[in-house]
Amino acid sequence: MTHIPALRLGRPYESLDKIGLKDSIATVSQVNAGIIHKDLQKIAASRAALKKFSFAQLIELCGRAGDIFLNANDPQHYVETLSATSGLPHVLVRRNMQRIHGMLANMGQVLRGLTRGLDLDDKTSPYCFNPATDCLGLVMPSNSPAVNSLWLPAIALRIPVIIKPGRDEPWTPYRLIQSFIAAGIPAEAFGFYPTDHEGADTILRLCGRALVFGDKSTTDKYAGNPAIQTHGPGYSKVLIGADQIERWPEFLDVLVDSIAANSGRSCLCASTIVVPSYADEIADALAKRLGPIAPMPPEDENASLSAFANPRMAEAIDAGIEQGLATPGAVDVTAQYRGGPRLVNFQGGTYLRPVIVRCDSFAHPLANKEYLFPYAGIVEVSQGKMLEQIGSSLVVTAITRDECWIEQLMESSHIERLNIGPISTMKISWHQPHEGNLFEFLYKRRAFERI
Repeated sequence: MTHIPALRLGRPYESLDKIGLKDSIATVSQVNAGIIHKDLQKIAASRAALKKFSFAQLIELCGRAGDIFLNANDPQHYVETLSATSGLPHVLVRRNMQRIHGMLANMGQVLRGLTRGLDLDDKTSPYCFNPATDCLGLVMPSNSPAVNSLWLPAIALRIPVIIKPGRDEPWTPYRLIQSFIAAGIPAEAFGFYPTDHEGADTILRLCGRALVFGDKSTTDKYAGNPAIQTHGPGYSKVLIGADQIERWPEFLDVLVDSIAANSGRSCLCASTIVVPSYADEIADALAKRLGPIAPMPPEDENASLSAFANPRMAEAIDAGIEQGLATPGAVDVTAQYRGGPRLVNFQGGTYLRPVIVRCDSFAHPLANKEYLFPYAGIVEVSQGKMLEQIGSSLVVTAITRDECWIEQLMESSHIERLNIGPISTMKISWHQPHEGNLFEFLYKRRAFERI
């Protein structure tokens, strides 16, 4: 049986207490909060090890690590084991691998985007910055491997990472750390601490800067703490303007990709479609495309749905949708094209099949929901009232050429990332920061003069 050790600032550590992953595929060593606390007292030495490299050298080593992550150390075994514990089909695991590789291969471009073009190695630069922390703490989720791409720039920015992996997905951060070390990054720059809630709280409390992932109940606990960046539901949306709505059939591919890419397991996935008219027609067209999608064997290249690692989560989501549908004003349009229940068991896995719900207003409880599978509410709202009603949104794709409305969209403080035109909400540009700017989170700019 495979064993995944903890890494105490790069040193493998096998604990007496271990947890087993699904179907006894592997055991994972566990550490307690006291060990994390003790190791963090040595974190300055870890940062000193990274500071021996120039930023340019670290960018080059990131590219090397990306190639190792993608191609070395039996990648097919990684695909199969991650699929078995997370429920992702093999084809989606490989796409996530490509996405992570792309981030590492393009690290120079990523840093130029985060720093807005600063040459970090230029000692004569009129700008000056100092680190806000000696390390970045991470409490990771289990939903999708590509979420690890968010912390990768920290290494190129000379900031060590202290990682609590997701319960069902220790594979990706562990493989990334091994790839970095094999590429030449000092091992002491990496802490890998499978731990309990107390250990996670220690990471968030003692690391000078930290990212935490989770549902709204988790992220709400840390909202307002400037040292902790929360990553919860994205509530991403596609809006079609009044000037383009007559062309809606041309945009169906963008809508389908925004809702269902990566099996709907991303905060970038659209969970609400907002249109000024044709809501019934658009809901029906989306339901025809998405409703028939059914589970397939994980190794099938056409598989697009992920099983839930925790079947009780799928059951709770299904029950929540049923409860929402009991409130007048919403219809599960996919039901007529699904030919069966939305919650299904297939080859030992528990799945939720795609759901499109036509809601009569944003006030309906299912209109602005986000779930870990392909789901979207379709709401009809006049263009003039859309920005009043959409609420906080990680990504908004607005399909319009109305310059007056585009200006209003640009001014909106509720939108984290804005796409103008038929662009999938899942599209990533390496030169654009994701949710928050990691450079501005890890470093502070200051005035500086020297004679």
